[in-house]
Amino acid sequence: MNIGEIAKRAGVSRSTVSYALSGKRPVSTATARRINEVIAELGYRPNASARALAEGRTRTLSLVIPPASRRLTDVQLGFVASVVEAAATHDLDVLLSPSGGDHDRSFERVVTGRRVDGVILMEILLDDPRVARLEQEALPFVTIGHVERPGTSSWVDVDYAELITRCVHHLADLGHRDVVLINRSDELVAAGYGPALRSSAGFLAAAEQRGLTAHTVCCADEPAAGLACFEDIRRRWPEVTAAVTINEAALPGLQRALRQADLSVPGDFSVTGVIASRLAEAFHPPLTAADVPAEEMARLAVDLLVERIANPDAPPRDALLQPVISLRSSTGARRR
Repeated sequence: MNIGEIAKRAGVSRSTVSYALSGKRPVSTATARRINEVIAELGYRPNASARALAEGRTRTLSLVIPPASRRLTDVQLGFVASVVEAAATHDLDVLLSPSGGDHDRSFERVVTGRRVDGVILMEILLDDPRVARLEQEALPFVTIGHVERPGTSSWVDVDYAELITRCVHHLADLGHRDVVLINRSDELVAAGYGPALRSSAGFLAAAEQRGLTAHTVCCADEPAAGLACFEDIRRRWPEVTAAVTINEAALPGLQRALRQADLSVPGDFSVTGVIASRLAEAFHPPLTAADVPAEEMARLAVDLLVERIANPDAPPRDALLQPVISLRSSTGARRR
């Protein structure tokens, strides 16, 4: 079944059917109703490629993810799944494309090949060359995370500095005087990864404000690194009684290290941070944390991108989220 048959049965021209389907030109209510009745009767579904060609769009978004050679964390996988689900509500497909490392050519194909209508970038650096490249190419895009000077870009992010600050104040209110931030990896911090640097700044500023002794450590995104990192903390600063973290991948190793050190949580040691709720609930005992709202961030990113695709000249929009800290069982008063 094709447009020609629909036009014949509805008693209109092929172009009128095309306009009714694409919305490129107005069609009278009566004519549109007649065309829709024929379509419903015939069970016609327009070919996706033909519809995209008629609209001048691919109906596909690109989600640029970290290099495929690096295992994605649970939070990152949550963003991927949530972006795909949110895009489906707009009848859009998602093309996953790695960037960084040896994948610059893949990103460049996305930018210059016009195989997608817009791009969502993850894992944003404070000075991110990918953002500058997309601005140069004038391809609609939205970032999950934000550069230091967003300029004309639209973005969605969690306020890591503010949330880590709240975590520090929470520990100080419980009487903790010696605290440590377990950050992301040395490589990410050196590259200027936004959440890592903003978390460190918020942590140190809040600790100074409350008169706490504060330490920061970098930790690779894997359980074994979490275990080694905590053992190093205990060796260097045995007086530390609480940790704040944004490194969700290291949590299982941190859990094992606490158990091996025979430290009860929160009796002997408190842990808090900015972590996805599912992982916070899986910690033992459940982790007091600001829960990263991956689904909400993904939905907002897709909605913002759909808006920019429809109106590229519209002013940029952003959303800086501050989820509440869920008080669970991993933080308690410092043992005196």
